[in-house]
Amino acid sequence: MLLAFCILHSSLFIFTGCGYKPATTYTKKVLSDKIYTEVEIYLRDPENAVLVKDALNEAIVSRFGAQVADKKKATTILHVKFNNVSFRPIQYDINGYAIYYRANVTLQISYRSPTGKGTETVSGFYDFPIEPRAIISDALRFQAIKEGSGKALDAFVSRIAQRGVKL
Repeated sequence: MLLAFCILHSSLFIFTGCGYKPATTYTKKVLSDKIYTEVEIYLRDPENAVLVKDALNEAIVSRFGAQVADKKKATTILHVKFNNVSFRPIQYDINGYAIYYRANVTLQISYRSPTGKGTETVSGFYDFPIEPRAIISDALRFQAIKEGSGKALDAFVSRIAQRGVKL
């Protein structure tokens, strides 16, 4: 009985005493519960604005713990702009043909919330294979930009959580 009490007491002390709080606790200090997103069209790849908006809305719900709102009801507005999208080979086969590429996506995200304004420039990358002597298809390009944008949004969430810790 005493052993069970000691184990229970020490485990409660460890889990409550460490002060762990999820990132959503800190992001809510910077961004509010109702967020509206605007994504600026990237003229080289206009289809990707839809992908980024969907990924951003998903991040708002899953990572920020907030809800997507229309512009009139939102207390925070996020404005996303593509700064750069680039593809470069990172691996070659024995004949010198590129067989692995890296997509780099740089986003500029500006926000206006009850706690203030800010702008963050974040980057994400995605590595993907292609067949030797092949070109990057639209489907691969689309997927690479989607995945790279998702990683850039993860970096944004991390930076917002860091700001929330300081508040």
